[in-house]
Amino acid sequence: MKPSWRKPFGTFLLLALIMVWAVAAARAIERYPALNHPLVYIATGIVWIWLFPMKALLRWMETGQWRK
Repeated sequence: MKPSWRKPFGTFLLLALIMVWAVAAARAIERYPALNHPLVYIATGIVWIWLFPMKALLRWMETGQWRK
């Protein structure tokens, strides 16, 4: 059985995307007062879910296909 390069590459990509999200959320938090922090986290979380769909990345890592 030949090992796939998709899992290590996908893991690296996933970690890189998490770091980008964390930096973006931290920079956004700096700009708003403390009461708005939950709203910023919700907004950046929605961007994370819709712009960087992790389900497709994880499916690609497992099967090699972006869609079913």
